[in-house]
Amino acid sequence: MDEKDWNAIRILYQEKNISRASERLYISQPALTYRLKNLEKEFGTRLFFKIKGGIEFTSEGIHLVEYSEEMINKLQKTKDYMINMQNEVKGTLRLGVSSNFAQYKLPKILKKFSTKFPNVQFNINTGWSTDIINLLNSATVQLGILRGNYEWYGKKVLLHKERLCLISKKEIDMENLRELPFINYKTDSSLKALITGWWHDRFSEPPFVMMETDRLETCKEMVKNDLGIAIVPEICLQPSDNLQIHELFYNNGEPVFRYTWLMYNQDSLKLSIVKNFIDFLNENPNI
Repeated sequence: MDEKDWNAIRILYQEKNISRASERLYISQPALTYRLKNLEKEFGTRLFFKIKGGIEFTSEGIHLVEYSEEMINKLQKTKDYMINMQNEVKGTLRLGVSSNFAQYKLPKILKKFSTKFPNVQFNINTGWSTDIINLLNSATVQLGILRGNYEWYGKKVLLHKERLCLISKKEIDMENLRELPFINYKTDSSLKALITGWWHDRFSEPPFVMMETDRLETCKEMVKNDLGIAIVPEICLQPSDNLQIHELFYNNGEPVFRYTWLMYNQDSLKLSIVKNFIDFLNENPNI
């Protein structure tokens, strides 16, 4: 097996479909099928079998997937350290970033960092924070930027904090929120728990939910059109939204904050590209 085989097995396991896997690998289906048959011949066993709509891996195939993941990580670490030994800030920085932070904050950060270090490339994975913590645990990324509180055995640094806000098109009475149509949106468990915790702290009855949207931005557009109220993190709000914004407080008077954390393994600091990016974030807290 070589690097191409490792990657093919990994992508195929993620997709469970030869057509989609070949698209991601930028090779034809026959070429991928030929490579897979050669692997089965090399190991003398079935790696997967066809099911309706895709494929399923055998136990031998899953073992090979785990081996491939391990070898890809080892090879990437070797490349990282070889580049690091040249005492230059270059190579590929692998980041896992929470979707909202990636949308509203990350582009400016990467633009300014790449201007300072033009020989750096970026490999960015975005998603919910639960996805990012999994990428960190598997060493798929070198640094994670997560929103909410998650257990992490490595370094965990507070990167950003913001208020949680209730938004509406028109001025409203905050004491009568239970009577107003409430708009929900899909988000990670930590933000959902924060919103639910504040509501239960203030009201004994649940909100009158009249709409569920797939994204925060869709929810915000509904509020702009006066279809209801919503609770959102401050990071997504702009003056051009022209919305009524109410910062939230608990009954004891404490503000409701949403925290963003930078997480990484201590060993990653041995890489100049990682250390310089962390230093850059610390030196530019208001980007």
